[in-house]
Parts: sequence; C-alpha cells; structure tokens
Amino acid sequence: MIYRIDARVVAPVRDTEVTARVEDAVRNLFPNVEFERREAALVGTTHSLERFSERLHEQEILDTARREFGKHADTDGFSFALKKQAAFKSTINFAVGNPDELGDIEIHVTVHEPDVESYIDYVAPPTEDGKPVDFDDSA
Repeated sequence: MIYRIDARVVAPVRDTEVTARVEDAVRNLFPNVEFERREAALVGTTHSLERFSERLHEQEILDTARREFGKHADTDGFSFALKKQAAFKSTINFAVGNPDELGDIEIHVTVHEPDVESYIDYVAPPTEDGKPVDFDDSA
C-alpha cells in the first residue's frame, strides 16, 4: 500500500524560547520536517509520520491517538495538537483542554492516498486488549 500525505506542522516560538530548541522538539517526532521561519512560529511540512507512529506504538497510546485523530477528521485529512514540552523529550502528549502557555504544536494531515481512515489505521492501528490488531494491507 502506498501512502501519500502532506502534514503541516505549526509550532509557536515564544520570546523566551530558543528557536533551534523548538525545531529540535518537533524533529524528535517528525524528523523529516522542512521548516520555514515565520515571525512567531516555525511552520513546516513533512510527508511521513513514520517516527510519530513508532512513538505511538512504543508509548502504547494507539487508542488515544485514534480518538484524537477522529475528533478532527474529515474526508481530506485530520488534525491534532501536541504539548511542546513533552516533544522536547521525544514524548507524545496530546494537547486537550486549555492551550499550554508555550503554545501547542499543531499538525494538520492531508491524505492524498489511499483515504483518511486507511491512513489512520496505518499510523495508529486499531487495538484489542491494548495490542495492535494485525490487518492485511495487501488487500
């Protein structure tokens, strides 16, 4: 199965923060992101969520990820936000509720191929008893 996506990553940079450190925090989860510096933010694009998916599996938070993706999904893609402080430690912590004072990292994924549901299943597969359910992706 070929997956083709564009993910836009927006990470606010506060006056008290070092831009390079914020860039490193984002790259911990999205190593292939290409950034443009804007006035108060880093705006980047990546075409892979491989490392992010690996961390979801390692942290065993696939169900949480699926819930977050589903909350902000439509026929074109899905969005989610992450806590910047956790990203500094290569940890995924979804931003829910009040935004963090440092600002949350916002990600919007546009899925070109195959479809949004299939891509979510690929990044964060359904689970049974907390373990990913193997699905046949050769169909």
